[in-house]
Amino acid sequence: MLPRDPFILMSYVNQKLRDEYADLDALCEDREIDREELERRLAEAGFVYDEEQKRIR
Repeated sequence: MLPRDPFILMSYVNQKLRDEYADLDALCEDREIDREELERRLAEAGFVYDEEQKRIR
């Protein structure tokens, strides 16, 4: 279950990307998360996934 608060969600995803996963695709696949839905929720709060830096900004 992902955090509902977008700021906590951003922090959660960045921590997982930093510590456990090579990129957002790997995280979503392993955790069975719909990437489009995750990115939509983050975008609603003004966040985007930076492919180059592999983090949510």
